[in-house]
Amino acid sequence: MAKDKTTFVCSECGGTSPKWLGKCPSCGAWNTLIEQVAGAANGPANNRFGTQFASLAGASELATLSEIEATDVARTPTGLDELDRVLGGGIVSGGVTLIGGDPGIGKSTLLLQAVDALQRAGQNALYVTGEESGSQVALRSKRLGLDHSQVQVLAEIQLEKIIATLDATRPAIAVIDSIQTVYSDQLTSAPGSVAQVRECAAHLTRFAKTSGTAVVLVGHVTKEGALAGPRVLEHMVDTVLYFEGDTHSSFRLVRAIKNRFGAVNEIGVFAMTERGLKGVTNPSAIFLSQHAEPVPGSVVLVTLEGTRPMLVEIQALVDNGGPSPRRLSVGLDRDRLAMLLAVLHRHAGVACMDQDVFVNAVGGVRISEPAADLAVMLAITSSLRGKPLPKGFIAFGEVGLAGEVRPAPRGQERLREAAKLGFSVAVVPKANAPRKGTKEIEGLTIHPVDRIEEAMDVVRRLD
Repeated sequence: MAKDKTTFVCSECGGTSPKWLGKCPSCGAWNTLIEQVAGAANGPANNRFGTQFASLAGASELATLSEIEATDVARTPTGLDELDRVLGGGIVSGGVTLIGGDPGIGKSTLLLQAVDALQRAGQNALYVTGEESGSQVALRSKRLGLDHSQVQVLAEIQLEKIIATLDATRPAIAVIDSIQTVYSDQLTSAPGSVAQVRECAAHLTRFAKTSGTAVVLVGHVTKEGALAGPRVLEHMVDTVLYFEGDTHSSFRLVRAIKNRFGAVNEIGVFAMTERGLKGVTNPSAIFLSQHAEPVPGSVVLVTLEGTRPMLVEIQALVDNGGPSPRRLSVGLDRDRLAMLLAVLHRHAGVACMDQDVFVNAVGGVRISEPAADLAVMLAITSSLRGKPLPKGFIAFGEVGLAGEVRPAPRGQERLREAAKLGFSVAVVPKANAPRKGTKEIEGLTIHPVDRIEEAMDVVRRLD
């Protein structure tokens, strides 16, 4: 019996090599080549431009851009307000959404709640499960209190059978849980391999575009937290959502990394309860610690997540570190923390060279925007001096290597959000302060600064 021919496929970019190499020749990644069985020479698996993709090629006529009618996409609310916020208002007909997250974070729970709400609103919904049996899905539905749910469930992992069912039922929304379990008979590789994930996602995407069915793909994540499979998977879909949060906490964040129909970096906040995930309408409350009196090392930051201003408490602890001090940050970039400490020493005269510095964003939220710089530096200084900042104090602004305080985008919205929640003192970049002749923000005393030294002087006067 002839031995099956094998090839090596890169799990990062999908590039192929006839033999194993330590480094992928296509993208340069190390230790990413995985052995797979190649299809027969004349079989459909190797017929890259033949009948395998004949069904994917749609006929289209040449048109001038100005002559094409621009119509707004119609959205169907899912019934979960926080999920609708992340999606840009609801699901879009023919849209393909990819959602990833750690095991047990609540992806299947959230989607089952969403499709049940859509079914009750009159939208035909189909839930395809490849990791559980139908009885397990029914058990989860009962636990979530979804009594008498009319959602159709299909326990299947073969792509051709799934597409045949979708074509016969034509649901308004279909959930595939998960894309890593689906396989196609046209390929000889195992489910979850680079080739299978790429081709199955391509067929499901093409079906969504031609039929108008909104398809939601659940994706596994690697140990680094990125979506498993080829990177082309994220380029192929319309929306990419990441489910974030600590499994030890009851709060979960859904973040839009890509969205062709809405804003990116938009977040939805959920609380995990016995009856499933419930939306949190005022997320600022969960990211602020409840201190009876102000404490050293605590500063409230007004960050911007998508279109939503959100208040997050930044905590810093500075302690004697000896000859090898540590710098540790949770929820913030560690390299940026080292840079801010250098700026703090050079331009504000605050030295932490022999001190351990720990910085934490309360509530498990991850802050990536540079507008957190000023709040982090003020929190570190407050902890080092052992003096708390005044009650009702907020700060935001980017700090450059020259010590300048740069403006943050949409500063007026941040200030209004802080004033709405009762904060009374703000240190902000001068460019973000209300201009002369504009309406003052009631109840908020604003101290505009140009440089980090000015911010430190303002804080010392406020003590």
